[in-house]
Amino acid sequence: MDGELTRRTFVRNSVLASAGAAMALGADAGQQVAKGAEAPAKGGTAPAQGAMPMGKIGDMEISRIILGGNLLSLYHHSRDQRYVHRLVKEYNTEAKLQETLALCESLGINTMSGHSHPNIMNNIKKHREKNAGKMKWIICPTADIRKPAEYDKGLQELIDAGTDSIYVWGVHSDQMIKENKVELIGKACEMIKSHGVSCGVGAHDLRVVQECEKNKFPVDYYIKTFHHHNYPTGPRPDEIKGPYNEYPGYWCSNPQETIEFMKTVEKPWIAFKVMAAGTIPPKDAFRYVIENGADFVLAGMFDFDVEPDVRIIKEILASNPKRVRPWRA
Repeated sequence: MDGELTRRTFVRNSVLASAGAAMALGADAGQQVAKGAEAPAKGGTAPAQGAMPMGKIGDMEISRIILGGNLLSLYHHSRDQRYVHRLVKEYNTEAKLQETLALCESLGINTMSGHSHPNIMNNIKKHREKNAGKMKWIICPTADIRKPAEYDKGLQELIDAGTDSIYVWGVHSDQMIKENKVELIGKACEMIKSHGVSCGVGAHDLRVVQECEKNKFPVDYYIKTFHHHNYPTGPRPDEIKGPYNEYPGYWCSNPQETIEFMKTVEKPWIAFKVMAAGTIPPKDAFRYVIENGADFVLAGMFDFDVEPDVRIIKEILASNPKRVRPWRA
């Protein structure tokens, strides 16, 4: 009958209404960024005042909070809730990602980090080349670390694209530890340094950092997972079975051991997966990693996360947090 509200029409009309509202809000945020204003998150207030706190890796000045690259690749850790992947792809259109990158820069985030996924590279290239973006890139190649010629080709492609710093992908460095081929991490570092940029090493497994330090590989900084386990789906003690435990990629399986070892490391430390893939609230997560030794926080952010996360990191650093490790950057 005319005017009948069926389930199908309700869903269709709801989606259209939501899309229209999102476009209007997105346009408003884009106008604020274009004018150089500090655009607040929707429903929020103006961000904390003052310049973004910075640190240095070599001669690179880097914001204490760094934009993570997963969402730029349209990937999102969602455990067994597979619908989240579709949701992320539908929300993070190219226009939305460009808006997010611009918003990050307008609020003082001057660096992003991720792997050489085509979606990531395409988005950051467009931001820099077409939209005059100034954001620095810390990128890892996904080329096979066990194939030197292929790996070096991947490095050259990143250099040609304008990458500012390159690191060894944590997926690869973890695997080299499992295969007892730690020397390949060192060789990868040497190849990166031969291209004239600073070299980092990514890791989920703490043994990667331990072996790099033991072997004195030419590493300039580390990108290591770090978060506490005090959240509802956090790993139970009986799930942490030792150094060879096959824990999920969003876990830091041994936070206390990480804290203690990183106290001995004099190189800068970028902490990632700090919210255990969106499970720990940022206010809790950021304070934990800053107070326990990390020099930088790497955080994946939707556009609506940017302003609150910037506010939180500024407030934490302004409070003169008590750290267990000296600033190394």
